[in-house]
Amino acid sequence: MSKKTLVSAITAALVVGAASTTFAANNPFSDVPADSWAYDAVSTLAADGVIDGYPDDTYQGQNTMTRYEMAQIVARAMAKTDLEKADKALVDKLAAEFADELDNLGVRVADLEKKSDNVVWKGELRYRYVDASSNAVSKITGKKYNDNDTSQVMFRLEPKAYIGDTGWTANVRVDYEMKADEDANGKTVVARAYAKGPIGHNTTVTAGRIPLLDTYGMLLDEHMSGAQIDITSGSDKNFTTSLLAGRYNPGHDNPDILPGQTLKDFTADFYAAQFNYKSEKFDANAMYAVMTNIENTQSSDIKNPNDSFGLWGNAYTYDKDKMNIWSVGGLYRFDNNWGLLGQYAVNTESDNSDDKQAYMAELQYKNANIADPGSWGAYVAYRHFGKDVTIATTYKDVFNNQKGFAIGASYVPVENLLASVKYFDGKDIDSDTDADRFYLNLDFFY
Repeated sequence: MSKKTLVSAITAALVVGAASTTFAANNPFSDVPADSWAYDAVSTLAADGVIDGYPDDTYQGQNTMTRYEMAQIVARAMAKTDLEKADKALVDKLAAEFADELDNLGVRVADLEKKSDNVVWKGELRYRYVDASSNAVSKITGKKYNDNDTSQVMFRLEPKAYIGDTGWTANVRVDYEMKADEDANGKTVVARAYAKGPIGHNTTVTAGRIPLLDTYGMLLDEHMSGAQIDITSGSDKNFTTSLLAGRYNPGHDNPDILPGQTLKDFTADFYAAQFNYKSEKFDANAMYAVMTNIENTQSSDIKNPNDSFGLWGNAYTYDKDKMNIWSVGGLYRFDNNWGLLGQYAVNTESDNSDDKQAYMAELQYKNANIADPGSWGAYVAYRHFGKDVTIATTYKDVFNNQKGFAIGASYVPVENLLASVKYFDGKDIDSDTDADRFYLNLDFFY
């Protein structure tokens, strides 16, 4: 064994042995922590001539990198076929760590998947507390909503099974939810069950009860029965075209802890085309979505007018059988700390100028990374979520049919524990009455 190979083997053993299993970052452009084992691995590969270093062909160990940049380096290393055993072990470990980013780049890690366990288990345990108030008057009871505080516990399982060496996976998400201050049994839902895998070099197919999410989550964070096709292009695989078709049928049954969090309790045929561009400094997206044959079940499903879960529902009933939704947005990163996110959407089928539009601007500072204890992030935002276009938003600081300012912060006290607080001060759009909300979330990831 050559001296070079011996050094690589020792370094690989130390780096891989000390490595955590995953960074689990929420954003592919968040920084890889400065003390991450991945930098040592890249240093070793660069010293052995496997890679040239960073994308500008220089090795800059004093600077942090984003997960997207690191995945580009790993992809280049994976293209080499004549690696020493120790270097190959490092590349495999890096490929496992940045598998999601590599997948977005169109790079398959099938060889690594064959060597791993057939089923990978992930999940989440969440505690959420919300204290919300509104001066709006219920159209059902004729009374003011006033204060409404509640707490919720949610337990989530997300198994993923690899299907041979095809690159395909079978994915399931099971959620159990209950009110934390009640002894009654909660609700268990199989929210998602789908298969996902490559067809050809640049195309990925997802089919079944699949996630339904617009790029920034302003309009949709749900699921549907159908299929999605993602096609990557560009020299760096930074263009993605997504085509979706299926049946939007969430099957809500008092779906969340406060009235108004999921306001469109209907089923409909859903078709959409979404276009995304990602680079180191700037992301951009555009979407066109059509919902037809809308069957609104919300009003008839309200069994008890005095139940706090149903109070706001009737105010948000959509009275048309079609939606035409256009959306554009973007995220600009000024540096490693600051970013500005914006999105605008309109439902051209709606007649009300306030209800048909949704838009937001959010100034972001840093980013909480659950694999990096002590990391934190904060934001300040203005949001206007018109009820006829914002169907099931991912944002929990502002509900559908509300507008106003929101602030929030997240902190990672220990690895895999994320604590978030948010506050909203604004108005209900239709009634132009005051509304506010305090939100606390504790997420334990595993």
